[in-house]
Parts: sequence; structure tokens; C-alpha cells
Amino acid sequence: MLSIKSISKAYAGRTLFSDVSIQINRRDRIGVVGPNGAGKSTLFSVILKEITPDSGVIAFEKGSRVGFLPQESAPTSDETIIELACSFSPEFISAAKRLGAIGGEKDIEPNERDYEVFESAGGGGLIAKARQILDGLSFKESDFERPAKELSGGWIMRVHLARLLVQEPDLLMLDEPTNHLDLHSLIWLQNYLQNYPGAILLISHDREFLNQLARHILELENSRFTRYTGNYEQYLIQREANEVQWLAAYENQQKEIDRLMKFVERFRAKNTKATQAQSKLKQIERMEKIEAPNISRKRMRFSFPQPMRSGQRIIRLKDIAKSYDDLEVYKSLNLEIEKGKRTVLVGPNGAGKSTLLKILAGVLSFNSGERELGHNVRTGYFAQHRTETLQLNRTVLDEMLDSSATITEESVRTLLGCFLFSEDDVFKKVGVLSGGEKSRLAMAKLLLDPPNFLLLDEPTTHLDMASIDTLIEAISQYSGTLVFISHDVHFIRKIANNVIHVEEGTLRHFPGPYQYYLDKTDQNSSRATEASLNGSNGSKNSQPKKKEDSKTRKRREAEARQALSKKRKDKKETINKLESNITKLESRQAEINSLLEKPETYAAGGNASVLNRELMTINDDLEKFNKEWSEVVDALNAIN
Repeated sequence: MLSIKSISKAYAGRTLFSDVSIQINRRDRIGVVGPNGAGKSTLFSVILKEITPDSGVIAFEKGSRVGFLPQESAPTSDETIIELACSFSPEFISAAKRLGAIGGEKDIEPNERDYEVFESAGGGGLIAKARQILDGLSFKESDFERPAKELSGGWIMRVHLARLLVQEPDLLMLDEPTNHLDLHSLIWLQNYLQNYPGAILLISHDREFLNQLARHILELENSRFTRYTGNYEQYLIQREANEVQWLAAYENQQKEIDRLMKFVERFRAKNTKATQAQSKLKQIERMEKIEAPNISRKRMRFSFPQPMRSGQRIIRLKDIAKSYDDLEVYKSLNLEIEKGKRTVLVGPNGAGKSTLLKILAGVLSFNSGERELGHNVRTGYFAQHRTETLQLNRTVLDEMLDSSATITEESVRTLLGCFLFSEDDVFKKVGVLSGGEKSRLAMAKLLLDPPNFLLLDEPTTHLDMASIDTLIEAISQYSGTLVFISHDVHFIRKIANNVIHVEEGTLRHFPGPYQYYLDKTDQNSSRATEASLNGSNGSKNSQPKKKEDSKTRKRREAEARQALSKKRKDKKETINKLESNITKLESRQAEINSLLEKPETYAAGGNASVLNRELMTINDDLEKFNKEWSEVVDALNAIN
């Protein structure tokens, strides 16, 4: 579908990549990785023909469609969210409005061309698909008719992502698509893309996302692209093996060169050996030299200062009420955080996670209730607005040295290196840094003199994998208490030892790591069934039961068989009811899709909108019933 042959690109005398050849086929899933600034986004710009390579050829298969999501700043104008998500073409949006399929009442009577444009693009089915995708990306249906320009930059990027998924280009190019997503939306996108019909070329620093999606990894380092088969974890294993082989080949060649040079140096002055010595020199010249491997990925290690000791109870929230105008977020919130906990806040978008984090940090007032810090507790809050506290006229190094921490300049520069500020970068003015660089600088400064109660809102955004590893290492040796929000599953798994699920103003505690939370919120029904049938909690340390007589044993076995039979019967009845409901819904779904394909449906004002709303409800119900059916069938199979 896409053939890249021998392309090269350099900027200001620096070679980004040289003699690159890549073949991308339909249904490929390729993750592009490499350090920040290596040239990954430049490769995308070359493929999109936004910039011209210095050499080489890029050829697309005839008729192939390409869709691209940049990291930042996708444009929007006066269209609504649903219009932008459905923007297959301006002509389609105009036709859909006149037909009453989106927007308010039509102002102009539709013509035959409108029907033709609308139907050829997918019509009502396309609009229904857009609604479903927007819902998956955490938009509320009440927001669909809002002007997109009212949204923040991150939410606008979500709408553009929805637009690409609706259009389904043959090649989907995504540059850090998870940056603007919460955990719930990220998992939805991950699942959705696993069944995407086209090819995906993806730049990401999210390991879990790459592990779930990528079938090939394209690594850019030292101006070279290397393609590996498998996901990110498999790539790491292969890369390490390659480096071992590369290092061995390099060292063997250096030994051979050294051996030949010793012969030359020993015999070049002797007439009888001079010819042989010259031959050895030519042999060295003819060798295809193996470059020394640049194995510089080992993380820089830095001993972070440890915070002052605190009391056992870090903070207590009692009967907290918080509202934004008419929106009630918390009514009677109670929470205690104990020393040493590393708590991640999870839950759907808009549930109140950031609000809770800000209340804990003391940067957001509340309507009523009490917030009580424990003995000797000092808080530190990291969010995007924290970058505004940086002094723009200072250099990066001076900003770091302006700290109460007792630390040498060498140690500061080591820490800055961990966060991608190296060599002359430390002398840049803070004012010229990008948003991501400012974010990294603020994080590095916070870790330079950490408080004993850290509150972090999406700390891994804008960090590449090496920097995320550095942050994980720093927090792993941090002896204070942490509450954080993150959409990076790898980061959550490495850091959290406690999970709080936030939804509809209530908190549900899971006193264990992220996997414990997943297990508890998606319980294996067969395990529960087995435990109930065995009459035990499955504990390995449970006491052995006393030996029972034959009559008691037979009665117990009969009761167990009866209980098992009743469970089977109940499950089968539930399955029959669900299948009946699913059949009815699928029948109505087919009827609506048929109606939405007919031009006369759009002649009556508002009729198409009503049908589309009903179709969305049916789609949601079908998803719910199918999931429930699958769970009940699994439970029945476990009983059998």
C-alpha cells in the first residue's frame, strides 16, 4: 500500500535519517519509537508530502486514502462536534443538514443531489457510527451539538480522532494519540483499533498501548530505522539480542584490525616483510568497518533527596461537598490517606478525579466539609498549570538551581539529562521551551526537592519512554506518599499499590495494585460459583473438615446436585431471555437501517433524527445484552 525507498532527510547539517526503506501493507500495525527529536514526526511529514526528502521515493498504491492525527493543534471552525466528527466532506455535511440528519431543522429543501451525496457517504449509518465513536471517547450526547471551538485543545483532538475513525482511511497515521485521553477512553480506543480494517502507523510512548496494538516496531536511532517483528516487549528482547551480536562482531573486528596493525608496525621497516605489511594495510582498508554500537539507553541513575518524615495519617477529608454552579460533584465525601500509599485515581471522564486531586492538594476550595493535613505533611502538586510558575527569563539550569535543596550543579545536570535536557540545552531560556519541555522541567524541579505528599495529574504526558523509566525509578525510591492520575497503564502498574475508583461522587477502594483492581472489577463468575459450591473461601490455610458419616455425605451431595441443577436452570432461562431481547433489537436495528437508506425518510422534518436516536439506543442495548449473554454463557460452561 505504501512503499518508501531510500529516503534521507537532514536539517541544519544534522542527518535525521538516511537511506530508509519501508514497506507498509494493508492491516499492518507498526509502532514507531525512538528518542524525542530523533525525527519520527519528520518521517510522518515526509510520508504526508508536507516536506520533501533530500533523496528517495515515496509511492502510494493508487486510490489509497491516508488519515493523520497530529500531536497538537488540529484546526476547527464553526462546526459542531457531531458535524466535525462526520466531516467526510463539506458537501456531505451540507446535505445532511438539509436532510435533517444532523443539526436543527433544515432551512432549505433538499434536492436529489443531497440524497445522492448523503447515501454515497454512508448516510444515517455514518452518523450513527460517529455518535458511537464520540461516546467511546467520553463525549456526552448532550455535547454533540456544541460548537467544537468551545472545547479545550485536548477535547478538539478527540473530535479529530473520532473524525478519522469514522472515515476509516486505508492508512491511519497517529502521532501520540493517547496524550489527550483519560484511561477509560484510552482503553476504548485500544480495543477499537484492534479491529480497525486498515493499516496503522503509530508514534507512541505508551508501552501498554504498543504492546496491545503493534505487530511491528520501527525504531529510529542514530539516523537509522530498524524494523522488528512483534509488540514493544518483544522488540526489547530482540533489540538486546541484536546489540549483543553487534557488540561481539565489532569487538572481533577490532581484535582482527589490532592483530593486523601489530604485524604492520613490526615488519613494515624490514625489506623482506614490507610487501606483506603493505598487504595487511590494504586488507584493513578493504574491510567494511562495523560501527561501535551506541548502547546508551541505560537509564541515568540519580539519588533523589528523600522528604522529611510525616505522621501515619497524611490527610483526612470529612463530609466534603463540592459543586460547580448546578453541577454537584461530591455531596458527602470522606477519605483518609495513610503514609506510604501510592494511590492511583481511576474512573470515567468527568467523574471528579481531578477535582478530588486538587482538593487533596489544597489548590481548590470546596463548599463545605473539612480538610485536615497530618503531622509534618508538606504537599506538592503537579499539573499543567504548574509550568506557569517557572521564570521565563532564566536558563533551564538557573531555574533548577533556584531550589531549597542542597545539591551540586553536577547532580542537577545529571537530573536534567534524565529529563532530556543535555549539554547546551541547560543554557536555553525557559521562555523558548515548548510546552512539553516546560512540563518536563517542572517535573524535574519538583523531584529535586520533593515534599512528603506528592499529587500528580498525568505526570507522563510529553515524556518519552526513557524519561518515563526515569520517573518510575525516582518514584520507586521515593519514601513519601503519592496520589496520582494517569492514563499510562505501564506507569500505573509499576507505581500504584492502592487504587481508588471514582464515579458519580462516590469512592470505591481497592487495597492492592492495578491488577488487583482489574481482577476485582471483572470477577471470574466461575470462580465465585466454584467457591459457593464448595462452601469455602478457597483459603489454602483453611482447617480440614471432620470426617462425616455416609448418610450425611449422601445428603450433602444430593443437596449440592440440586443446587447445581437449579443454577444451570437459572442460567439457561437468563440466556433464553437475553437471546429473545437480542433478536428483537437486531430486527428493529435492521428495520431502522433500511429506513435510513430511503430518501423519503429525510423528507419529513425530524424523522431521521428520531430514527438515529433510536438506533443509538438500540446499539447501546445490544452491546450491553451481548456482554451479559457472554458472561452468563461463560458461567454456565463453568458450572457444566
